[in-house]
Amino acid sequence: MKILILGAGGVGGYFGARLLQIGADVTFLVRPKRAQLIKKQGLIVETPNERIQLDPKLVVAENLEDDFDLVMLSPKAYDLEDALKTVSNVPGQPIFLPLLNGFDHLQLMDDQFGKDRVMGGVAHIAAVLTEEGVVKQLNDLHRFTYGTRHACQEPVANSLDELMGSVAFESVRSPNVEQSLWDKWTFLATLAGINTLMRANIGEIVATEFGEQVTKQMFDECCFVAKNSQYPISEKTQAQSLGILQKPNSDFTASMLRDLESGYKTEHEHIIGSMLRRGRALNLSCPSLQLAYTQLVIRENQRLHH
Repeated sequence: MKILILGAGGVGGYFGARLLQIGADVTFLVRPKRAQLIKKQGLIVETPNERIQLDPKLVVAENLEDDFDLVMLSPKAYDLEDALKTVSNVPGQPIFLPLLNGFDHLQLMDDQFGKDRVMGGVAHIAAVLTEEGVVKQLNDLHRFTYGTRHACQEPVANSLDELMGSVAFESVRSPNVEQSLWDKWTFLATLAGINTLMRANIGEIVATEFGEQVTKQMFDECCFVAKNSQYPISEKTQAQSLGILQKPNSDFTASMLRDLESGYKTEHEHIIGSMLRRGRALNLSCPSLQLAYTQLVIRENQRLHH
């Protein structure tokens, strides 16, 4: 199976490198500047335990000639439309596997390529691309969840299953990948919402008198939206999410807080704004999420005008 990965940043670079390590046929579709750097120094991945240096196959958008079976993409949500323009030029009829947070991207891609060509996927990893062009994994978490949304995707998913048997990261083939996306979305909207609203990590928040309570309130709002959208979050999954969201002394934060504090654009529209809009369409009240979202919009407006 021939795999094309759009980008070699934190998510694509990490999982692509791990697939390369086991001999998978992986090519990275990158911008010319990134291609030059990787040709010069290799694709470097630093994990908490090791440093990996690989010499991957690279292609730039102008030279897309080969057919691929699977195209994996993990852009920031606000870069998705540009990414889709790029991958729409991939020859043949590849299956697409987006690794994005939220849910709206599936509809966008279904409209463009047809649902039969769009699988579902979720990446659980904290990884960044450093200024030196190194993919840096920040902690040991590295889970890759994928699943079919149409029967014709089975052959590609089965080929992925074979590869996943020997990779260095944790992989999960989800029998209901859309539910898996909602499971992560409710967790992430709460984590990002509470981290950015309080400008604090989970441990600092739950150390306060009302920290656990306000975190649960925000999570309950997300779960209510999920339930009313026909994707109820199971009690087991809720307990697992709250275990992380309310863990004492935890230094855990969403990447959205890191982006906000660094003055970067954030994915607030796609993770928190979209959850709120779904809630409003269902006549649900989400006051905690509204607070988190409102201050993020204000910060983004300030960022753009300074």
